[in-house]
Amino acid sequence: MNVLIVENHSSLGAVWRDHIGRLGANACLAHTQADAIEALREDEFEILILNLGLSDGGALAIADYASYRQPNTKVIFVTSDSFFSDGSIFQYMSNACAMVPGETPPEDLAAIVDYHGR
Repeated sequence: MNVLIVENHSSLGAVWRDHIGRLGANACLAHTQADAIEALREDEFEILILNLGLSDGGALAIADYASYRQPNTKVIFVTSDSFFSDGSIFQYMSNACAMVPGETPPEDLAAIVDYHGR
């Protein structure tokens, strides 16, 4: 299973990548909208982990591009804000499969990836 992680804090993204890799997945890390779009052009991904609080503000654009370019890719949104806490992200993004708080333990995030990637 191929997983794309889009997280601008490289140390946090690396922790997520390591935990997901322990489950046998191939996880790539992108830090910006441009990096994520390029990765989606070059490779196929089953799962996209996307921080809604990206510093360049492109999280929803990345998810939208993924739904166009790779319609079977499932998106797990990570957020530290209360925005979309009502679950409305699932109405706006047809490829959304989960939304978790930013403080979710890495092993729990990896389990969610494993579940949705099967």
